[in-house]
Amino acid sequence: MSAPAPAPAPAPFAWDRMMRLGLGVLRLPPDAFWAMSPAEFLRALEGAGVIAPGGPALGRDRLDALMRAHPDRTDNRGAEP
Repeated sequence: MSAPAPAPAPAPFAWDRMMRLGLGVLRLPPDAFWAMSPAEFLRALEGAGVIAPGGPALGRDRLDALMRAHPDRTDNRGAEP
């Protein structure tokens, strides 16, 4: 019996695109852009008419995949208090 094939690596996050949208299109100051959560940024893009509002909710399968791809840190550099 052979081991299952490893899952493909996730695509790199599109930081360049997000920065162009946040800093260029939305004209956010850098400190405001970097302080936003992904959900806040999404809502700002929706509010500005850059993307259509109200996409589908995040399903459990997608959440599980994201949690596997981006696990919580176990060291002190970013650990929750």
